[in-house]
Amino acid sequence: MPRNLDPDTIGFLVTDLARLVRSEMDRRINEAGLGLTPSEARTLIHAERAGAARQNVLAERMGVEAMTLSGSLDRLEAQDLIERLPDPTDRRAKLVHLTAKANALLDRIEPISASLRVDASRGLAPEVWAQFLQHLKLVRANLHDAKAASAQKEGAAS
Repeated sequence: MPRNLDPDTIGFLVTDLARLVRSEMDRRINEAGLGLTPSEARTLIHAERAGAARQNVLAERMGVEAMTLSGSLDRLEAQDLIERLPDPTDRRAKLVHLTAKANALLDRIEPISASLRVDASRGLAPEVWAQFLQHLKLVRANLHDAKAASAQKEGAAS
């Protein structure tokens, strides 16, 4: 019996948007001739967003495995775009820090991101776009809270 699957549920819409944003940003990064792969550019952007962070934390925020991220970090370190410094709270751990060279490169990436946002928001009044972003942040917070509540229940049950 055929199902009437709605292709426009939040999961499908968000997944489609994420895939389209990522592929378009990757295309633009490739065309810009920055000397970075799209994966390396994403890593720099996420490292800037996260601030000094452990590799495993950065990998989780990016939605990739720590070993997958390790290769990008190795290449970025070889280009003097990041450095791994000891974590003052745990001598065994390293924190990923951006270098001044990375900040200069991020200055070149920002207009690429801005042009993507302009294209994505085409046809929406600025206040509607701002409201859309606020709604997405609320949904993200709701899901983060649900995850935390679930983890807390699991911890209490153990």
